[in-house]
Amino acid sequence: MSQIKKILVVRNDKIGDFVLALPSIQLIKKAFPQAKITALVPGYTQDIASSFLWIDDVIIDTKNSINKKRLVLGLKDQNFDAVLCLFSDSYNATLVRQAKIPIRVAPATKWVQFLYTHTLRQRRSQSLKPEFEYNLDLARYFIEVLGGRVESDIDPMFFYDADTLSSQLVKLEKVGVNNEYKRCFIHPVTGGSSNTLLLEQWAVLIKFLNTLDTFHFVITAGPGETLISQALVALVKDEIPHVSLYDKNDGVSDFMCSIATADLFIAGSTGPLHIAGAMNVPTIGFYPKKRSSTPLRWKTLNTEGRWLPLSPNEQEGLLTNMDVSREFEEIKNWYLNLAEKR
Repeated sequence: MSQIKKILVVRNDKIGDFVLALPSIQLIKKAFPQAKITALVPGYTQDIASSFLWIDDVIIDTKNSINKKRLVLGLKDQNFDAVLCLFSDSYNATLVRQAKIPIRVAPATKWVQFLYTHTLRQRRSQSLKPEFEYNLDLARYFIEVLGGRVESDIDPMFFYDADTLSSQLVKLEKVGVNNEYKRCFIHPVTGGSSNTLLLEQWAVLIKFLNTLDTFHFVITAGPGETLISQALVALVKDEIPHVSLYDKNDGVSDFMCSIATADLFIAGSTGPLHIAGAMNVPTIGFYPKKRSSTPLRWKTLNTEGRWLPLSPNEQEGLLTNMDVSREFEEIKNWYLNLAEKR
């Protein structure tokens, strides 16, 4: 164990997938506190990785075949002792093998598993438990392969002190957020493999939530998503006076800090929902009725009772057909129960 000095962790796909890998990275760092942990990530998760206490360095992967040779040479120069590929495909398998990292661990996936030195059979496609649990199982296996000792405790993923949050609230005031109200963030766009509600369904939900508490609704948007979020603001502003579009920030780190100020965060099963969950902001997630996208598989990192998953029933089939009003009683009971525990 004392010989392990440099570890590479690869999770170079979607934002939500990377967030759900954070507990496993923390586990590895705790097992090897003296080792340098480097994360290989795409550019859009760089800020998340850099904000994470248990990651020491970040390497950006464009997943461009033209740049792959240069990346291989860069990884060779780093002289990593071991690599854990939390996400395995032919690109990642050949990348770490060509980089000649001596210990290469990954899930046992199709033919590429033979390019690793150690693999763990998981059958994730069966969606029998949360994605972050699959990642933790893989991290424990990795630690055992390296001769380390697995810690049982997982600390909170992110922490912002009171002064930082106060400064962020001042920033939100500049985009029209009334901080005398509780802040309900809604991200109505889903850019990943999942789908989400129609604007009309979001509007019905917002009008109901407005009866539950004194909220200021913050409608968020990422790059290229402004028009949709702006249309939702326009749809509800006549009946909901306390609503703002939040589509401009100083990057992902700034957006994360804003999410940390939220009293409630609602979205489809997408990256921002998982960022909120990693901060233990109470979350409501809308999940499609697909085995690969079940609420169990894509459960957020919230502690018990601070996550409410909702899905269409058998008759509705799709989220776009979902009668959100039938969930009002469940949302109300969940939220009131949450309020009692605060």
